[in-house]
Formats: sequence, structure tokens, C-alpha cells
Amino acid sequence: ENREDMLSLRSNRLTEALEEANRLFSGVSRAREAALDAQFLVLASNLGKEKASELHSEMTAFDSLAFAEDLLTFMGINRLEVEENGTDSEGASGGYLPSNAWHKLGEETEKYFRRAPSFHYMLGSFKSDPPVPRQRIERQKKATGREAKRAMPAQLKKMEESHQEATEKEVERILRLLQTHFKNDPDTPISFFDLVIDPNSFARTVENIFHVSFIIRDGFARLKLDDDKLPIIEPLTDSEGRENDRSAGARSQAVISLNQQEWK
Repeated sequence: ENREDMLSLRSNRLTEALEEANRLFSGVSRAREAALDAQFLVLASNLGKEKASELHSEMTAFDSLAFAEDLLTFMGINRLEVEENGTDSEGASGGYLPSNAWHKLGEETEKYFRRAPSFHYMLGSFKSDPPVPRQRIERQKKATGREAKRAMPAQLKKMEESHQEATEKEVERILRLLQTHFKNDPDTPISFFDLVIDPNSFARTVENIFHVSFIIRDGFARLKLDDDKLPIIEPLTDSEGRENDRSAGARSQAVISLNQQEWK
């Protein structure tokens, strides 16, 4: 009979009924009375299950009717007094509201909308502690020439070998030309620029300078200046090359500048 009242979240009728059943059970002495008590426990457990299912673990369930009653009370209306006076609620909705009811509600809700936005740090709050030093990562040592050749792909390895072979052959060809020319006329100095400059190709001239640099680096020839301060080149014998190797700083690398205007 009081099912709806017992299922209400604000009602304690179910708890009061259980306490009353416990009090009556102390006087049970017959089987029929015990059966009635068991039947009551079944009904009470079902009601308790339904009531528990209406509860929310995160927040209290919203009851629209209870909210409306509390809202009207806040606005200055006591519904119980209205019902006792016999006023028709449908026709008197505009009559018994106080004149400042909505104004009072607006003042109360206004402070919840005019609020300064909270400040959030994008990367956390500022810390006064110094930053933690980063762990230094040791660089890996470069692999030796032999290991680097092993790691090269097969196709790239073949290309490097073919390019190296072509360079070695060109260096040997220029060295033979230099030795032959010097052997035929040892008293005439060989101009470095006459040897390397190709009048018809700037790129070929640069390649010639590149190839001649290997001859000088390996000690097969040497450069020196003539009376006009222009470079001349002459091949070296095996004994002169070994002596040149022993002298400190006899062979050193250098970078020269040559643009197309100077080549012309």
C-alpha cells in the first residue's frame, strides 16, 4: 500500500518497517507468524533492491518534483499553506507569486554565472628549483674504414670501387705523362697551370687539379715556384720521395681557389 512512499529517496519508511518487524519477531512463537515474517523479509528485500538501483554512485539523483518544491519555497511560496487555504493551483499560478520572486531568483543565480575563469598552467606550475642536468649521451665512435666498407650496400660498394679505380687509372696516366715529358727535356720546367688547365673545359681543369693532388700527396712529384713566382711541377725519384717523406712538413694539404674568370 505504501510502495511509492517507501521507494522515495527522502523517505525512511522502509527502515522504520524493518525495525518494527524486528521488534515483533521477538514475540513469535508459532509457525504461521514465522511464515508471515519471512514473507515480509522478501517484500522488504525487493523494495530495498529497487531503492538501491535508483541511487547514483557519483551524485545524488535529481528529483524534478522535489526541486520544484524547493524552488517555490525559496521564491516565497509555501504550497502547504496554499492547499490548506483551498486555492486552485492551476488558476492562481500568477496570483500567489510574490512580485519580486523572479528577481530574487535572478540575484541568487547571477553569482554562479559571473565568475572569473580559473587559471590553469599549460606545463605545470613554475618551479624555483634548477633544472635537472641532462645525462650526456656518448657519441658512437666512427667505424674504421674496413668496417664501413662491410656496412655499405652491394650496389654502392661497386660504384665506389669503380670510381676509385677510374681515379687511380687517371692519376697513373698523368704521372706517366709527367715522367715522360720530364725525361725527354729535364732542363725545361713544367708549368703547373699548363699541365692541368684544359682550355676547352672548366670542369676538366678541376678534375686535373684533383688528380695531380694525389701525385703530390703520395710523393711522386713536388711543386715549387720559379723566378716569376709561378708554380712548376717536377717528378721525384724513389730516393727523393723517401727523403721527402722523412722531412717534417714536406707534404701538406692546401686549398686553392679557381673560378671560371680566372680559368679563362
